[in-house]
Amino acid sequence: MYAGLALTAITTLVPLIDLVTADTLTNHVRAAYPEWPAATVALDRNAIVGYLVAVGVLGIAGWLWTIRGVTRHRNWARTVATIMFVLGVSAALLNLTFTGGAYDNVIPAQYSIPGLLPSLVGLVLVVLLWRGRSTDSNSTPR
Repeated sequence: MYAGLALTAITTLVPLIDLVTADTLTNHVRAAYPEWPAATVALDRNAIVGYLVAVGVLGIAGWLWTIRGVTRHRNWARTVATIMFVLGVSAALLNLTFTGGAYDNVIPAQYSIPGLLPSLVGLVLVVLLWRGRSTDSNSTPR
C-alpha cells in the first residue's frame, strides 16, 4: 500500500517539478495552439497542471484512507479499497484517452502513462484483500 502511496505522490509532484524546470506542458499546449498568445498558453498549461495535482491529491487521500482501514482491520476496508481502485483506474484511463480541441491527448503521455502505476498496485491490493489475506495481521498488505 505504501508503494501505491509513494507512486501517487511522485506522479502528483512530477507536473509541478516540470513546471519549474523544463516546462514541457507549455510546449505541449503551444504545439496544439500555436496561434495562442503566451498568457492563454500559460492559463491552459496551469489548468492541466492543476487538474493533475488535484487528481493526485485525491489519490493520496484515498491511499491514506485505505491504509488506515486495512491496518486497523476495518470491515469497510475492502469496499473502500475497491472503490478507490475503480476511481483510480477511471482517472488513469481518462488521462490516457481524453482529447479535445486541437489536442491529440490533453494530458501528454509522459504524465498519463506513469499514472497507471498506482492503479497496478491498487489491483494487487484489492486482489489480496478479497482473497482474505488482510484478516491475518502477519500478512497485511503494505
